[in-house]
Amino acid sequence: MDFNLSEEHLMIREAARDFAKQELLPGVVERDNKQEFPKEQVRKMGQLGFMGMMVDPKYGGGGMDTLSYAIVVEELSKIDASSSVIVSVNNSLVCYGIEKYGNEEQKQKYLTKLATGEALGAFCLSEPEAGSDATSQKTTAIDKGDHYILNGTKNWITNGGSADYYLVIAQTDKEKGHRGINAFIVEKTWDGFEIGPKEDKLGIRGSDTHTLNFNDVKVPKENRIGEDGFGFKFAMKTLSGGRIGIAAQALGIAGGAFEMARDYSKIRKSFGTEICNHQAIAFKLADMHLEIEAARYLVYKSAWDKDNGNNYDTSSAMAKLKASKVAMEVSVEAVQIHGGNGFVKEYHVERMMRDAKITQIYEGTSEIQKIVISRSLLKD
Repeated sequence: MDFNLSEEHLMIREAARDFAKQELLPGVVERDNKQEFPKEQVRKMGQLGFMGMMVDPKYGGGGMDTLSYAIVVEELSKIDASSSVIVSVNNSLVCYGIEKYGNEEQKQKYLTKLATGEALGAFCLSEPEAGSDATSQKTTAIDKGDHYILNGTKNWITNGGSADYYLVIAQTDKEKGHRGINAFIVEKTWDGFEIGPKEDKLGIRGSDTHTLNFNDVKVPKENRIGEDGFGFKFAMKTLSGGRIGIAAQALGIAGGAFEMARDYSKIRKSFGTEICNHQAIAFKLADMHLEIEAARYLVYKSAWDKDNGNNYDTSSAMAKLKASKVAMEVSVEAVQIHGGNGFVKEYHVERMMRDAKITQIYEGTSEIQKIVISRSLLKD
């Protein structure tokens, strides 16, 4: 088994790393403080091809593999997890969902703009009482012949205020259970679609998270994705790929926090020497590096599974579970190594610690990942 990255992967990693340092790092603390959406940075990421990396070039995408995408998200997350989650949602949830399951008309109308960064997408599943449980949707889409009437509320929606197109999961026939769920492409400008206030979050404060309200929104039947009742399967399959992106984000947060802690330990002195020379600090760094490497192999393996046509439901759940845990633990240790300075915003690690927590929550909590993993273990 070859664990070396290809020349192409190394070039992609270098491009993402350079962009993160040159374009994301300046102003990242200020954007976090002000909860400012990185509009200009997102525009530039679109120009670089980061917004539709896996999309077929005939629709304006980069035609890259999932591993390339994971590497980019990882590198962006080392500097700014708020920007990386914008990339993650647009790529692995919105673009993937439309390209994989949408029809040609939908791809030409929506995917071509999403893949180039001309437009931004959002994925709308979570609800106040349903979370990521697609079977408990309260949002309804009533079939009116040539269109649906959409009513309901979605919350915790990443890109909620900045997106142009929204993939909305809704219940069409409650009596059919999960077979009565559909997925729709909804445009921001349609009557009855309202964007609620921006959430004041602990972390990833640069990404905009909103509650969305649908009040008798008329959705043309041609904007339904797949056959009637396909929505539940659509959500589950799309979320599996989304977990790879979030796992890569968590991996990047951990990697960025580790690098800052390592570098700081080489210049901060106590008891007459750099603190990296104290065994207590050296052992912390060794443990942090070990956990990051273990998480990286799981993340890259899940991307490899997807690229090679393997079932990646379990491997993506494993990657997200491990990487999010490592992100939290490593960022906490990074703050500890920085001592009092770790509590100060200019040193970045306190922000990374705050950003790390969300990776254990979105795209399904850690407990949900364990359900996915245990079910695969107990199939027989």
